Amino acid sequence: MEDRYFEDYAPGTTHDCGSAKFTEAEIVEFATRYDPQPFHVDAEAAAAGPFGGLIASGWHTASLMMRLLTENYLSPVSSLGSPGIDELRWVKPVRPGDVLRTRVTVLEARPSKSKPDRGLLTSLIEMLDADDEVVFSAKALNFVLRRP
Repeated sequence: MEDRYFEDYAPGTTHDCGSAKFTEAEIVEFATRYDPQPFHVDAEAAAAGPFGGLIASGWHTASLMMRLLTENYLSPVSSLGSPGIDELRWVKPVRPGDVLRTRVTVLEARPSKSKPDRGLLTSLIEMLDADDEVVFSAKALNFVLRRP
């Protein structure tokens, strides 16, 4: 990834952050460790459950989003972490075999009033399925260094 600083995140721009495939084995492995609800870990129970089959934990989806965001959007030379995420939504179930594409749109880039070496970036993060339907969305806040 290219080096990016606060000034490089122009409001309205969109960034493609790649895609991630969800396999049944990874869905079950993640959920067994972190979110062991039956519709995430037991295919038979999931088939009889509210989703009609196994689905990924929303936290698994968020984790893969974060991986793609870190690798393709937040530059290691300028990223200073995050004070939080707003409006986190799991819009549609993610199933084994789904490949989700991650798209990030810069909503706002505001220079810090108290620390002039950085700014606050607000981004809309969306993961889309093969039909280009949003299955996950969140508004992320990130502190980003200004260009030296």
